[in-house]
Amino acid sequence: MNPTATPALIRETFPVGPLQCNCTIIGDPLTKKAIVVDPGGNPELIMARLEVHGLKVVSIIHTHAHLDHFLASGQMKELTGATLHLHKEDQFLWDNLEMQCGMFGVPYMPVPAPDQWLSDDQALDCGYGVALHTPGHTPGSMSFWFPQDKLLIAGDTLFKRGIGRTDLWGGDYATIERSIKQRLYCLDEDATVVTGHGADTRLGDEMRDNPFVRA
Repeated sequence: MNPTATPALIRETFPVGPLQCNCTIIGDPLTKKAIVVDPGGNPELIMARLEVHGLKVVSIIHTHAHLDHFLASGQMKELTGATLHLHKEDQFLWDNLEMQCGMFGVPYMPVPAPDQWLSDDQALDCGYGVALHTPGHTPGSMSFWFPQDKLLIAGDTLFKRGIGRTDLWGGDYATIERSIKQRLYCLDEDATVVTGHGADTRLGDEMRDNPFVRA
């Protein structure tokens, strides 16, 4: 099938969990297959939204392994049977979820190990999407690019007029700056950017007006 002839993806983003991480559902309107990105809490809400759209989750993917982005991943896997995906360089954070929860005063719930490691330029299971390795906020930070829909899920790498903090485990300012300039700012300026927290933005606006990293 010619991807240019396909209808627009189903996309819904909403805040979940104790730190209000943005969880995003990406669904194929034809096959009804879906990806869930960063299920950081409220699995019952995520499942309810999937049901509204009539979608079946095939994979649960993570922009990175800070606690607020995967607290409900185990519950989502149990409810859907979908596989968990993460970049291997963030395994140390995933494995230290209990420590992270203790630091932020968040109740700890064990999460099983990822089923598969994400790699740079890897095709995703839905929407002709591709995974981009964009380290800096964490060593294994990923962004997810859906070119047909001009949609970029940037996690905590790029925010509306901001960038991800680099003072946590494995963060590095020079690395996040390079990721944004070389991996994100080369994409379509008209792309909608779904950030890890807060409002969407437009990629071209960040390229010109982001006070931290400009194109």
